[in-house]
Amino acid sequence: MSSLYYRFRLWPALAAVAGIALTLTLGYWQLGRGEEKMAMQQQLEQRSRLPPVVLSAREFDPRELEWRQVSVRGRFERKYAVYIDNRIHRGTAGYHVVMPLRIARSDMHVLVNRGWIAAAGTRATVPAVKTPEDDVEIRGVVALPSKRFVELSTKIAEGNVWQNLVIERYRQAVPIRIHPLVILQESAADDGLAREWQPPDAGANQNFAYAVQWFAMAAAIAILYLVTNVRKRRPD
Repeated sequence: MSSLYYRFRLWPALAAVAGIALTLTLGYWQLGRGEEKMAMQQQLEQRSRLPPVVLSAREFDPRELEWRQVSVRGRFERKYAVYIDNRIHRGTAGYHVVMPLRIARSDMHVLVNRGWIAAAGTRATVPAVKTPEDDVEIRGVVALPSKRFVELSTKIAEGNVWQNLVIERYRQAVPIRIHPLVILQESAADDGLAREWQPPDAGANQNFAYAVQWFAMAAAIAILYLVTNVRKRRPD
């Protein structure tokens, strides 16, 4: 009867060991990142259940308020509004309307994402948004705009229509003091805007999926090495 034997070759063996070590390392790194993001998401979800914070002109660390419920009273400054383009709501293209609110009894402002509005018939004009003239109380959750996105055009800010919202870019564009965060408005208002915010997702599942892929690749390298280096012994 024929039997199997292992044929050792130095360079293929070293390449296989290096490939397996690298893919396993990457797999465990992705697992670690996934666990970190899960812990971050749990922290954000816990924050969302805490009592609301009354926002004032006082300086603070915005990271401590991320996804916290907040309330603030003030007056909208409509002339500094920006429309964040290409936002889809239930299959329809439109804008997120972001407008600074001047906090009562101060010169400090905070940006409020008032909600979504459908695009007008032509892209040359933005739709009018009903805005109260007097002080209002806004309730919502705090979001910190991400800087990690790809801008597909060099025209990232045409007038008051922007591709994305970046706090530093906004600060450079307007002559007002502003907190480095955005309130996603949840309080009801007679303005025709849609407010359906998605809960935070840190992306842990994506890291776990990548980890599975790396572990599968490590197994594939091991199997390929064995298949190409284990032979049947010919009968005498």
